[in-house]
Amino acid sequence: MPAEAALSSDAPILLREDKEGIARLTLNRPRQYNALSAGLMSALQEALDDIAEDSQVRAVVIEGAGRGFCAGHDLKELRGRSGDRDFYQDIFKQCSRLMVSLTTLPQPVIAKVHGIATAAGCQLVATCDLAVADAAAHFGTPGVNIGLFCSTPMVALSRAVPRKQAMEMLLTGDMVGAEEALRLGLINRAVPAESLEDATLELARKVISKSPLTLKIGKEAFYRQIEYGQVEAYAYAAQVMTTNMLARDAEEGIDAFIEKRAPKWEGR
Repeated sequence: MPAEAALSSDAPILLREDKEGIARLTLNRPRQYNALSAGLMSALQEALDDIAEDSQVRAVVIEGAGRGFCAGHDLKELRGRSGDRDFYQDIFKQCSRLMVSLTTLPQPVIAKVHGIATAAGCQLVATCDLAVADAAAHFGTPGVNIGLFCSTPMVALSRAVPRKQAMEMLLTGDMVGAEEALRLGLINRAVPAESLEDATLELARKVISKSPLTLKIGKEAFYRQIEYGQVEAYAYAAQVMTTNMLARDAEEGIDAFIEKRAPKWEGR
């Protein structure tokens, strides 16, 4: 699906295309740089909830229409609500639930990034399991420049890049290019613009060639153990490995390896 999408006012704010086990979700507010309005977050949440129950979907790609990936929250929507604490609490709770849903989704999620990914848009990239970016893309948490510290984006950013670099991005509001984002570990690939589509799909197809059950087990285990201390993490991971070894796909994978053939995954 190309970055360009319909610009008409009646166009859906989120597009979904399923093909070959990959669900592609396109943020479709190109005039607003795909800012995360309450409506767009609701549409994305609904899509993720549906995908979580869809065994035909093996991986998800999130991308943006138009000139950029995502410019963060919709500041026009947030503006002019002085004293409306409940509104702001609801918006940021909605965003937090959305980000948690990405990490608890059984399927791996890949961000396909071009243009800019700022504030909550950078948070979205940092939250996705994997990210491939146009080499000309830029990332940042510039809220401090307008008197609004990127506190919720900080949660994802501080878990994706080293502490000192996260603090520099948060405290200065400076943008970083794709090569620097790659060096920091915010993204997995930085590729020429003309290769972004192919590089993203290549990564997605490599992921979905694995056992869907194994991916589900592994993704859940990754996010749980990373918050544990070392001893607790090993105890938990040993239990996960034990459960995984009892799965039919593990038996099939080992047999296929020994017999030098491609495995036939059953997802159980």
